[in-house]
Amino acid sequence: MDKKRFAILGCGFWSQFQLGAWQELEGVECVALYNRTRSRAEALASRFGIPRVYDNAEELLQNEEIDFVDIITDVDTHALFVDLAAKYKRDVICQKPLAPDFDTAKRMMQVTRDAGVRFYVHENYRWQPQIRKVKEIITSGVIGKTFRARTWWNTAFPVFETQPFLAQLEQFALTDQGSHQFDIVRYLFGEADSIYTLIQTVNPTIKGEDVATSLIRMKNGMVVTQEISFSSPLETEVFPQTLLLVEGDKGSIRLDADFVISITTPSGTTKQVVPMKSYSWQTDRLKPEPPSIVDINRNILDDMLGIAKAENTGDDNFETVRMVWAAYESAFTGKVIRLEDFN
Repeated sequence: MDKKRFAILGCGFWSQFQLGAWQELEGVECVALYNRTRSRAEALASRFGIPRVYDNAEELLQNEEIDFVDIITDVDTHALFVDLAAKYKRDVICQKPLAPDFDTAKRMMQVTRDAGVRFYVHENYRWQPQIRKVKEIITSGVIGKTFRARTWWNTAFPVFETQPFLAQLEQFALTDQGSHQFDIVRYLFGEADSIYTLIQTVNPTIKGEDVATSLIRMKNGMVVTQEISFSSPLETEVFPQTLLLVEGDKGSIRLDADFVISITTPSGTTKQVVPMKSYSWQTDRLKPEPPSIVDINRNILDDMLGIAKAENTGDDNFETVRMVWAAYESAFTGKVIRLEDFN
């Protein structure tokens, strides 16, 4: 089997994890890196054994025989690099959040369609082992028909130390974490019918909102409360874990800190801890992300190879994008927003 050859565009904080994850897989090879600051690309190339580096993305696409690009840059540059990849007829994987605004996201979708290239979005939270396990339990029917859920991602971890650009975003919590959290909601419970969101800025040193609270009605009738906070000093800091409670008419599921799942039914409560595979390239703090990045990369690669269908296509992720920007519309207008009306 011929390997899929690719290049990474952007060598910032997250590139080390995505590149490490790609190197866990057979049938794929990174042949080049681009970064506007060449020294960062050279450092990553030296660490992972990548043969060539560039500080000009178009020069890379002109010189390298590749099948796809993996875009891991700041959100404001995503459209630029998607346009460039489409120009050279290369398939695209784009880091979330997809775009800095809804209209740009729509245009990126159209550009890739017009070019006839495959478009994927690297949205890995739904691939975290504990989230996959919760989905498996829901699907099993053990808690019956689900009717309500609460998910929360609340932290005071100093994220701006490793990603200082986040503090300058005019829209922050919903684009950065809403992209993850709304995608989890969609993965677990299907598509949303409507959303009502309140946002707050608690940290005075940042531009955008750092707290968001959403009430979501799903098309299946469920009601989901979704909380995001970057400014919540809690008794136990669990960054970057998503916690949740799912209620059904025959029982409930809790996902607590450190990947403990409790299933309660009339016969009692059982608990299990979801194991996390670890890798040499990960950090101590990030535990569920590395296995989820390996698994999403595998799923996308299998789609490219014709082995299986990818979950995180551009078309699928666009519904998450729609939720993010509908949430902003709700926050700005004080209204409940119907998703089917938000175009």
